Amino acid sequence: MDIRYKLVRSNRKSIGLQVSAGEVIVRAPYFISSYQIEHFVAEHEQWIIKQLQKQAAAKSAAASVKVMTPEQVSRLKKLAKTIVPQKIAYYAPLVGVSGRVKNIQLRCQKTRWGSCSSTGTICINYLLLLAPDGVLDSVVVHELCHLLEMNHSQKFYYQVRRVYPEYDKHQKWLKKNGAVLQAMVPENLR
Repeated sequence: MDIRYKLVRSNRKSIGLQVSAGEVIVRAPYFISSYQIEHFVAEHEQWIIKQLQKQAAAKSAAASVKVMTPEQVSRLKKLAKTIVPQKIAYYAPLVGVSGRVKNIQLRCQKTRWGSCSSTGTICINYLLLLAPDGVLDSVVVHELCHLLEMNHSQKFYYQVRRVYPEYDKHQKWLKKNGAVLQAMVPENLR
């Protein structure tokens, strides 16, 4: 199979591969030859195909989703204003970051389920309230742990799993079903 890809060159040290929104992106250092890049893509062909198939299936599932009304979105946002701060208040002492959360923001971002700034702002995607029990908790714990480690190192994930041992199970659900959640809110209501 001839895999088409977008090539992005930069000052990086190694070749990276990303499949996003049905597009294959190869990130490569300037010094890597075209032949080496072609060889790299060929070596990873099965993985690329698998990712493209997963994304196509998720897109197909999202296309059949019932879109929320403005009233439903409004109710969900209101509910999130109560539930998310409660979750953060519950997990912050377990993580060991009591008093370090300075601000909580609720958004409906397309590419992120949560974020944490070094100044103590935690941002959570309110669509997580539509996910099964535990998914929101896993994201809240993930973001709170960034107040201990502002990276995704082994040390960081040790902290996440220490507080929330079922983290991986919920993250798998989110990766598999996140596109369906995203499809529930139309662009003009985000």
